[in-house]
Amino acid sequence: MNSYNVDCIKMTQNELRKKLKEKTVGIAGCGGLGSNAAIALSRSGVGSFVIVDFDRVEESNLNRQYYFREQIGKKKVEALSINIFKIDRSINIEAHAIKMKPHDVKTLFGKCDIILEAFDVADAKMMLVESVMEQLPQIPIIVGNGMAGIGGFELLKIIKWAENVYVCGDGISEVSENLHPLAPRVAIVANMQANLALELLLK
Repeated sequence: MNSYNVDCIKMTQNELRKKLKEKTVGIAGCGGLGSNAAIALSRSGVGSFVIVDFDRVEESNLNRQYYFREQIGKKKVEALSINIFKIDRSINIEAHAIKMKPHDVKTLFGKCDIILEAFDVADAKMMLVESVMEQLPQIPIIVGNGMAGIGGFELLKIIKWAENVYVCGDGISEVSENLHPLAPRVAIVANMQANLALELLLK
């Protein structure tokens, strides 16, 4: 995918932030991808978020997720909300500490302008993508897939997988005992998702 939204270049900073203030982004999963993408979008001016994750912050998360040692043990949606509010207190956050099922997708994300998929487990990723394609075909979803390891940044790319489905990552590197997700590659893919979200929101 080689598109670039020239229209956003022509906007002033105030015009850009005013437009983004009216947008709502759904984030499914608040781990390495979701937490970093949420922070990037918060700094960029997105006005509202719907964030979903059932998990709690663990010490092992701190090598790649946007949390801090004092937040260990907190629900991720609560900790991420706190971190977003430290950037902009006026942002609206709807936080759900649940393990999402297919029947939850439309209720949770039906009012969003765009959805970012940020789950760790392949089955959960597929469940969300299939549910969005079936229940919310008018809403773009941006998937993160393939970011483990070190280096190989030139392999990271964005592809349009279906009419409303985009995939960021290398599509190859799966997490394993010898291939771990580390901050640089995870954050790059998270910011690829955030950057594409801004491009689509500002069209």
